[in-house]
Amino acid sequence: MGIEIDIFWLTIVMFGSLAALLMLGLPLAFVTGGLACVFLFVFGDSSALNIIPSRLYPLMTDYQLTAIPMFIFMASMLERAGVIEELFDMVYKMLGGLRGGLASSTVIASTLLAAMCGVIGATEVTMGLIALPAMLRRGYSSTIACGSILAGGTLGILIPPSILAILFAVVAQQSVGELFIGAVVPGLILSAMYIAYITLRCGWNPGMGPPLAVAERVSGVEKLHLLKNLAAPIALVTIVLGVIFTGVATPVEAAGIGSFGAMVVSAIHGRLTIANIRAAAVSTMKVTGMVLWIIFGATLFVGFYIFNDGQEFVNRALTGLGLEPYGILILMMVILVVLGMFLDWVGILLLAVPIFIPVIKSLTFDGVFGLPGVAADELALWFGVVYMVNMQMSFLSPPFGYALFYLKSVAPPQVTMMQIYKSSLPFLLLQASGLALCIIFPEIVLWLPRMVYG
Repeated sequence: MGIEIDIFWLTIVMFGSLAALLMLGLPLAFVTGGLACVFLFVFGDSSALNIIPSRLYPLMTDYQLTAIPMFIFMASMLERAGVIEELFDMVYKMLGGLRGGLASSTVIASTLLAAMCGVIGATEVTMGLIALPAMLRRGYSSTIACGSILAGGTLGILIPPSILAILFAVVAQQSVGELFIGAVVPGLILSAMYIAYITLRCGWNPGMGPPLAVAERVSGVEKLHLLKNLAAPIALVTIVLGVIFTGVATPVEAAGIGSFGAMVVSAIHGRLTIANIRAAAVSTMKVTGMVLWIIFGATLFVGFYIFNDGQEFVNRALTGLGLEPYGILILMMVILVVLGMFLDWVGILLLAVPIFIPVIKSLTFDGVFGLPGVAADELALWFGVVYMVNMQMSFLSPPFGYALFYLKSVAPPQVTMMQIYKSSLPFLLLQASGLALCIIFPEIVLWLPRMVYG
């Protein structure tokens, strides 16, 4: 028989211990899993031990999770095929003659890469190596140059095939295909908002983003040649997303198609070598292993908390604040942004979503300002996409947003951490605006899934 403890003090002990160990620099996966085992031993009883198999086995046998390693392998192979470099080269030569054209090109390239990769780290680092020096050499301000890379790179967490969407679907028991489709319009709106901001800012102050010199611009024939080089990867992405959206294949089957197609694209680009395949496979195993360890550890941690009536405690705490449903939703969004300053996206999802989803499903969202609300059967889908938009903000939130450090790791020495922080703020406000739009106008999220699925 374990030690009896009130749920309030258990909450303080569990999440206080988690925060303390994370601040010491210990890995999230082992902290959550280790603490779960300690709390099971100290505060649990023999029945509590059933949490371990009952929480882990369903995840180990979940079919949808098999899409994760295949999409990661697809991204790794496309990266090694040189697609990222060619994509930026194509877009910036097409738009470089415009004010702020290189920064807008970075956002467009990142949007396309998000549909190819869905891995933020790879996009941020590669674009930081390629696009940032190119913009700084041509007199771009660090605010526009760094901000466009930071904001564009975070689109990978939203635009399908998003690894986050797959994990959210597993945790929330939601359709992966619906989440993919629901995230398309918000992702494109955010991309358009970034480009509009860059264009207006550089139009108002041309010194922040001067156009390419006439000598560097290319002819229409050269632009067509550049486009031809990217026909294969663009066709691959179109096929992968097309079979998902049309219902021809499940996301898992589409991931298999994408993995094979990425090898074909690598062969077309002359990069299909044993060394590249091995490197992509090793990278896939490392990332997948990290994700799965965090899943297992966080699932046990949250499972023990819910087993001890933690879910009811959170429900009472939130409803006891006297807030309307939209007030509770905004409070959740603030909590997620704060968590994003310290935790990675996998940890946030596994710790917060299992607790938040039941609360959201118990509320009624009738709309604001007389606008349409969200039907009960669409709440999980709507909240899932709103959550993913919010996670973009967590990547850019100073002082510890992951995207900020991805970029700093490859930025030239003259670009300071303070400049990167400042460059993130305008785009962070744009992301907050996009989040507000998805909350106020839920049709932005729900319209396309309804069109596709009826």
